[in-house]
Amino acid sequence: MELISGTWHWAISGFLIGIIMLVLIYFGKTFGMSSNLRTMCTMMGADKASDFFKMDWREQKWNLAVVLGAILGGFIASYFLSDPDTILHLNPKTVASLNQLNIDTPEGKWVPDAIFGWENVLSIKGFTILFIGGILIGFGTRYAGGCTSGHAISGLSNLQKPSLLAVIGFFIGGLIMSHFILPLIF
Repeated sequence: MELISGTWHWAISGFLIGIIMLVLIYFGKTFGMSSNLRTMCTMMGADKASDFFKMDWREQKWNLAVVLGAILGGFIASYFLSDPDTILHLNPKTVASLNQLNIDTPEGKWVPDAIFGWENVLSIKGFTILFIGGILIGFGTRYAGGCTSGHAISGLSNLQKPSLLAVIGFFIGGLIMSHFILPLIF
């Protein structure tokens, strides 16, 4: 059963995120996905292994609704609010750039198999890339004091200078990765 076909305008999501941020600010809360991971690890006993996880997770359990909402929202959007026949159309310049890197065009899928296909993920090269990337993301999240969603959505809406610097760093890192490191890997 399909409720809505086609895609929603980006402004709808932006408006809804803005409303959520106003509600969070009103209640004195901040948003960020990496804090949810810390809360879940603490709930599972990680506080016995590291002082970083020594916190009262009950104060943050409201934030776990974000994780549940992201999973449930993704499921609803994917299965009930999208048209399965809609094909993702990439800019021809993007397709040309992917071809130069020997990355197949996703052909309507959201991600190319050359990067995210199981045969590549389970290869030594693919696993190594994901493992090193995971370490870098974990280190960067801890070093920056939060993740991209926390800084870009919550931190910027609260006019926090460290979040502005972190977001600028995220974009610079993404540009360096896309234009210089990714071509070396592929």
